[in-house]
Amino acid sequence: MKKKLKKLEKAAPELIPIEDFITPLKYSESNRVRSLPPLSPEESERRVLLMKKWCLFKQKQDEAEKKAIKALVESQQEALKELRLESEELYQAAIRRDEGLFPFERDGPSYTPPLPGYDPPEGKCVDITKVYTQ
Repeated sequence: MKKKLKKLEKAAPELIPIEDFITPLKYSESNRVRSLPPLSPEESERRVLLMKKWCLFKQKQDEAEKKAIKALVESQQEALKELRLESEELYQAAIRRDEGLFPFERDGPSYTPPLPGYDPPEGKCVDITKVYTQ
C-alpha cells in the first residue's frame, strides 16, 4: 500500500484540458432564463432586514474610517506645528514633496503650437428646432 502511495505521489498531476472550461454556445443562449420560485413573505422580510443591517454596518464602518483619518490628519498638523516651533529648516524638509513616492511619467509635447494656415472645420450641425406658426 505504501509503495502505491509513493508511486502516486511521484506521478505528475494530470492537467485538465482547457476545452473543459469553455462553455458551449448552446448553453449560453440568451433565451434561456431560469425561473425563480416566488419568495415567501417571511423570506422577503428576512432579506430586507438583512440588507438594512448590512447598510448600517457599512455606514458605521465608513464613519469609523473617516474618524480615524481625521484624527491622523489632526495629529500630523499638530506635529508639524511643533516641528515649526522647534526648527524651520526641519519643517520645510518635512513638508517638501517626495517626487520618488509616486513616480509620474508622461510622454509627448507639453505645448503644441498651432499650425500656420490651418483652418479648423466648423462641423456639421443639423437644426431640428421646431418652428410653430399661427
